[in-house]
Amino acid sequence: MLNINELSVGRTVKINNDVFVVVNLEHVKPGKGSAFVRTKLRNLKTKSLIDITFKDGDKIEPAFVEEHTLTYLYNTGDMYYFMDQESFEEVMIPEEILGEQVLRFLKENLEVRANFYEGQIVSVSLPNFVVYEIIETAPGVKGDTVKNALKPATLENGTVIQVPLFVEQGDKVKIDTRTGKYIERV
Repeated sequence: MLNINELSVGRTVKINNDVFVVVNLEHVKPGKGSAFVRTKLRNLKTKSLIDITFKDGDKIEPAFVEEHTLTYLYNTGDMYYFMDQESFEEVMIPEEILGEQVLRFLKENLEVRANFYEGQIVSVSLPNFVVYEIIETAPGVKGDTVKNALKPATLENGTVIQVPLFVEQGDKVKIDTRTGKYIERV
């Protein structure tokens, strides 16, 4: 068991059979009364944030989460297959664990980070930035000089994003997977 003084940002803990990572914490020592710790925790399965305040003397169960690098191979129906970069074993992950944001930017041979708790996958995250080829977009119109004008473009995995007018079919672009926005042409 962990004492509240042993908590730190990035630490994983188990509360009510759910695994959380500490996103933010603040030690508070008021003039009157005992000290406490205000925390912001992210549930690794649901990605939701919760605020919990722990009193001095509270004990918290640590959660030992393993992180593995996996490479996406293929999918059949709602099952997605990855190869573990350490053991070279094939890992099957259901669509609901991956989540909509991961599925939106998943492509063949893309490396992702997977968190395992007690042998079960609890979360999968993409790299912050990925490079995709534009397979379809309307040509930019010469003389269209509206500042920050955007047009839709289809990426090689079928996802549609907004890109500047100068980006053309066949260009490779860098995308921020957290926001889904165009960053730059590569």
